[in-house]
Amino acid sequence: MKTVKLQYKQRLFLYFGVIFVLFTVGVVVFEQSRERFFKTEALEETLDAYIEIANAAIQQRRDSSQAETLEALLALFPKNIRLTLIGKQGEVVYDNAIDNLSVMENHLSRPEVESARKNGAGTHIRTSASNSHPYLYYTKRYPSYYIRMAMPYDMRVRNFLEPDNLFLYFIAALFGVMLTLIHMVTARFGKSIRQLRDFIVNSESDDVDALNLSFPQDELGEISAKITENYRMLKSSRKKIAQEREKLLQHVYISGEGICFFSAVGAVEFYNGLFIQYLNIISDEANSNPAAALSDPAFEKIAQFLENPGDSKYAEIQIGKQGKFFSALVNIFDDGSFELIINDVTRQEKPRLLKQEMTGNIAHELRTPVTSIRGYLETILESPLTDEKRQLFLTKAYRQTIALSELINDMGLITKIEGAPQSFSLESVAIGSLLETLKSDLEAPLQEKNIRMAWSVGSNVVVRGNRSLLYSIFRNLTDNAVRHAGSGVSVQVSVYGEDRDFYYFSYSDTGVGIKDEQQLNRLFERFYRIGEGRTRDTGGSGLGLSIVKNAVAFHKGAIVAKNRAGGGLVFLFNLPKAGA
Repeated sequence: MKTVKLQYKQRLFLYFGVIFVLFTVGVVVFEQSRERFFKTEALEETLDAYIEIANAAIQQRRDSSQAETLEALLALFPKNIRLTLIGKQGEVVYDNAIDNLSVMENHLSRPEVESARKNGAGTHIRTSASNSHPYLYYTKRYPSYYIRMAMPYDMRVRNFLEPDNLFLYFIAALFGVMLTLIHMVTARFGKSIRQLRDFIVNSESDDVDALNLSFPQDELGEISAKITENYRMLKSSRKKIAQEREKLLQHVYISGEGICFFSAVGAVEFYNGLFIQYLNIISDEANSNPAAALSDPAFEKIAQFLENPGDSKYAEIQIGKQGKFFSALVNIFDDGSFELIINDVTRQEKPRLLKQEMTGNIAHELRTPVTSIRGYLETILESPLTDEKRQLFLTKAYRQTIALSELINDMGLITKIEGAPQSFSLESVAIGSLLETLKSDLEAPLQEKNIRMAWSVGSNVVVRGNRSLLYSIFRNLTDNAVRHAGSGVSVQVSVYGEDRDFYYFSYSDTGVGIKDEQQLNRLFERFYRIGEGRTRDTGGSGLGLSIVKNAVAFHKGAIVAKNRAGGGLVFLFNLPKAGA
């Protein structure tokens, strides 16, 4: 059987209706009982007056019998009044309604007599056990007897004791009015509640804004309007949170970091594939469970930190495995949950290692000229030398200081290009004019090695760049040819191509070249030597071609080296046009 579900308005009306009905019934019952009490009290006062008359007559006519005195008084009372005189022990002395008093029982147990014995007066409505007639009894106690008056409880008395119907009519009319008002109030409440219900039911649909919500202008209406407004804001916030969460998840998935989120008890909540990949590189055993990181020996310090974090919220360790370097970072949130992030920092570590290597190379390169200078000066200071020998040692020491100065200058230039590229100003530089200046500056070493330098660069070849760095590119390439290409060779500079943004240059010599082509890619490494002692034997800092590579990269270009078909080396690089 289907249960009928009442609407909120109907339930509210029912609740208020029941409460008002109970209240009304209570008022009616109370009013009728009070009215009945007052009317009964009025009858009791009348009967009390009759009893006082009877008692006065008995007291005045002591010479007569009590029965005779009461019999004489009956003419003064209404005909239907029943008068009874009861002795102190409960025996009936006189009763005008009963002829044979011997058949009457002791009356001390009668309710009205018992009440009079205790309280001085008592009343009761009951049917007489003597003649089976209903009476309204009223009894009063005196020192030596009880006097009881009884009025027949007939239709007239009943009607008298009945409450006034006018009050009932008034209550009925008030009841109808109140029910109408309750209906109006509940309908008003119900409307707001119904609209709230419709709003909540349809809140997840896109048609919620199409609902015609019109709340009453009262406190409930204000509350309802505020609830709908807050709900809309909450829905909008939830939508934004869901979108941001989706973005976050997508970011985590494509992130270059391995991320895993754990609950406060160490249960895995979310992780990306990169976390598993890094974990398997670090761990000695393949594992697809991210929680294995908490028990892996490589993460022992992380596990110790999680057991006793103290006041800190995060900790980081470095892990080296399989030729790679990883950073493992754990971050504890306020609710006790935490995230473990693994980063591949191999690229960051390599520059550090390269710097360490470079520092070692620099120290090695500095050691040679410094040791030579020290040796020459010690020889001069401690040994007796001829003027010719002393001059020879001073000249050698001077040459070593020049080599040392070149090394320091070249190191400073590379550091500046890499660390502060913004310090180099840009301008339009004509390459042909720059090569003229370069040839003039290197005229002596070129003639000494009988090197012919030529170029096919038109006056329209203008590069946008830093003049000093552009000069160092061609200067170091030429120095490299002077030192390593040999004597009697030719150097040729040309533009072999161009596009919208770049000129493409070729710098070649006809020297000896490099036999092992695998070493060509390492020519631009700092302090790299093709042959042991080559740099020191031929002079130079060992940083020339490294400066060339960094200067070309500063100008957004690239450079490669290869052996020339007819012998010698060719450097190919590109530089930006001035108008690009």
